[in-house]
This record gives sequence, C-alpha cells and structure tokens, in this order.
Amino acid sequence: MSIVGLEKNTGKTECLKYVLDNLPVERKRIAVTSIGIDGETVDQVTRTQKPEITLREGMYFGTSEMHYRQRRLVSELIDVSDETTSLGRVVTARALTGGKILLSGPSSGSSLKRWMSDMRQHGIDHVIIDGALSRMSSASPAVSQSMILATGAAYSANMTTLVQKTAHVVDLVNLELTSERNVNRLAPLEKGVWFIDTDGALHDLNAMTSLSQEIHFDGVEHCASLYVAGALVGTFLDKVRKHKTLRHAEIVVRDFTKIFVTPQQYRLFVKGGGRVSVLQKSKLIAVTVNPTSPTGYVLDSDLLCNRLSEAIGLPVYDLLKNKECN
Repeated sequence: MSIVGLEKNTGKTECLKYVLDNLPVERKRIAVTSIGIDGETVDQVTRTQKPEITLREGMYFGTSEMHYRQRRLVSELIDVSDETTSLGRVVTARALTGGKILLSGPSSGSSLKRWMSDMRQHGIDHVIIDGALSRMSSASPAVSQSMILATGAAYSANMTTLVQKTAHVVDLVNLELTSERNVNRLAPLEKGVWFIDTDGALHDLNAMTSLSQEIHFDGVEHCASLYVAGALVGTFLDKVRKHKTLRHAEIVVRDFTKIFVTPQQYRLFVKGGGRVSVLQKSKLIAVTVNPTSPTGYVLDSDLLCNRLSEAIGLPVYDLLKNKECN
C-alpha cells in the first residue's frame, strides 16, 4: 500500500504514523520504505514542524546508508543493495527495538519494485510505501495494490477548490479498466501512440509520445480505441476532443499515474463524449485531510471531511483530530 500526499504538508507523514501505529505487528510481518525522505522533524522546504517516524519492534524497513547510520533504534542488518541513491545504498534491516528512523529508500519505481520483490523472500506480509505527488509512480498499480491519498489546505486554502482538485485526482485513480481484449493487445506496447480500429486491427501512429507535435490522425475514421503508452498530456487530449471523428473515442493509458491533464481539460473531454480507461486499475481505500496550511490558515475540519466524502464517495479522515478526540 502506498500513501501519497497531493502537496507538502497535507498530512502524509501523520497518515503513515497512524498506519504504522495500528498495524498488527504481532501477527504480520510489516516492511516500510519511502521513495522520498520522511521522518524529518522540520520540512526542508516550508520550515514547518513535521511528525517523526517511529517504528515498532519487529518491523522491517528500507532506508539509505546515511539515514541508517542516524537511526535511533537497535536493528538487525538484512541486506545492503547494490543500487545507489544520492544518500548512499539502500539498507534493509529489522527493528529489534522500537525507535525513530528517517526513511529514504529506493529512488525510482523500478528499484522500488525490486526492493519489494526482495522483501517477499523474507516472508513480508505487507509493504507500506511512503510516496509523494512528485513521485506518484509509487502509487501505480504496477507497484502497490492499494493507496491512501492525503490532501489538505496546503493543496488549496479555498475549500471549494480543494474539494474540486482532490475529486479530480480521485476520478483519475478510479478510472475503469479497458476491455480484456485491449489489455492483452496493448500491455506489451511500452512506447508510442497507437489505435485499434473497429475491426480490431492495431495501427501505429508513428509518434514517440503524446507530446509529439507531428502527430497526425490520418486514417483514424474507424478508431475504436487510442492507446498512449507513455504520458497522456492535456494538449493531446485537446487535439482528440477537437477532432470530429475522435471526440467520442476511448483513450487508454497504462494507469492513472500516466495522466497529466487539468481538471478542465478532462471535464471537457468527458462532457464531449470521450472516455479515458486504463490497463491497470488502482484501488483507493481512503482519503485523509490536514485542514491547516503551512501559513496557518485553518479550514473547518468536519465540513471539509463531509464535503469531500460526498464528492468522492469514500471515507475521509482528519487523523490528527481523531487522535486528539481519542
């Protein structure tokens, strides 16, 4: 499971702490790592206070050599990776006592998947991944089976805007799978832009990415599905929407982390009869909110949770308020 913040200071670390504090470590083997850096006492960008990460006895963790040396717990060394990050190699260990740790693990989606594969060899039941909006790849269904999204006033201090922007991300996360036939045909294609015609034939549009300025939709009058193997960008979506024979087409991407369009661009495309679907579907299990911005602006927590929950149809939690109430 990945925990992803839509902006810095949206409560991602607080959510990670809550999850780690409540997992049944006496019955399950838990491993945790971060694709960025987590556990700092002060945010390096906003200079605001951050909650520290505390591991419980028996938890496995992956972090950089530099931060492993700074750990405040007793641990058993499991492995030192051959892959290096800017903070050294990734060290995997098991906590022999509870204590605080800075997490800074694998720095890319591919290295994260390799680390998770190694964890399975140690009988790990659950891996928790600390992610970030800038590293949304950690939330890809190719990496994690489920995710929690952290949002809040740092993302937008205007409640209406915050709900709309968060709901847009949730809409993308919840995109439906394309047909099984399309999955089998398109999954092996890792580059380019393609289309499947109404007879089921596959055609290459001879474009490396959706960013290519030279994309021409010649011969797509009988297009059933367009496939973008890499990133789907807003300019491409606009071109498809304005094309008279494609405006009702299905656009297929690998998963939601490949979509880089504004809420307005997506809304116009869908309103015009278009549809976006995925080869791999994500599972969003909850959304958390931090109603306080780094500048000190505070939104009404109950109202925000209720409005956002109504907009996305999922539970929404203010974990810090819940903890204070308990």
